[in-house]
Amino acid sequence: MKIRELLEKPLRSKISLEFFPPKDRANWPKFFNTVQKLQAVDPLFVSVTYGAGGSTQAATLEIVTTLKRDFGMEPMAHLTCVGASSEALREFLDDLIRADVRNVMALRGDPPQGESKFIPSDDGFRYASDLVQFIAVRYPDIGIGVAGYPEGHPEAVGLKEDLDFLRMKLALGGDFVVTQLFFDNAVYWDFVRRAQAIGVNKPIVPGIMPIFSLKFIQRITSMCGSSLPSGFMRDLEEADAKGGDAAVQDVGMAHAAGQIQDLLDNGVPAVHLYTMNRSDGCLRILEQVRC
Repeated sequence: MKIRELLEKPLRSKISLEFFPPKDRANWPKFFNTVQKLQAVDPLFVSVTYGAGGSTQAATLEIVTTLKRDFGMEPMAHLTCVGASSEALREFLDDLIRADVRNVMALRGDPPQGESKFIPSDDGFRYASDLVQFIAVRYPDIGIGVAGYPEGHPEAVGLKEDLDFLRMKLALGGDFVVTQLFFDNAVYWDFVRRAQAIGVNKPIVPGIMPIFSLKFIQRITSMCGSSLPSGFMRDLEEADAKGGDAAVQDVGMAHAAGQIQDLLDNGVPAVHLYTMNRSDGCLRILEQVRC
């Protein structure tokens, strides 16, 4: 089923999850053990990423197939423009359909490791909008999610221009938006208001990332342009100084639970939780949330 249709069902779970395929196949049993534990969440849908340059694309295909067949979940496979060709995209999308996987997350993607600049493929897949249009025209039975950036894409000229690109992705066939991570819900609601003001009327699902390590989240936010509120950052630094990662996790999980509860209470279509493949932490967070 297309995720767009799931988002319209009022009695379904309002939590979706994102998983990261292990690079080493030896870690797959541990990964699927994590998935099994998170089945208790009864997620609305689950998304599966793949590495820069499609480095784990085959793993993504196998994993989404397993999630659908063996776990009864509704998976969404990430797909990027990096190194993309029409032939390879057709092959991947045909494989998804054969596996009864009907949703993709269409992204431009980051440059492959060692490269500082995104270089489009010979087939002209320069932007996520090119990928959206390709899928929407040739594979109308596949649902398409697109990314939104409440604080702006790091390469965007400005917030207005970034929103114009989002509107274009949706007009070309995107069904819904999943946002980049953010740590202040006011940022999300401002983003929604600005999007609606320019005619965006499709669901915007907020993406929440739990903080399990101060160093890790500092690196992630420096890459994606998301900001940490000064008071929250101070709490994390104090926790790190007193108790290291364990203390940081307590502060980070409490903050994530508070964000999720507030978002649900105020009527978001769903909340997308970046699991970091951590079933323990995610379950602790969601135990604090009334869905």
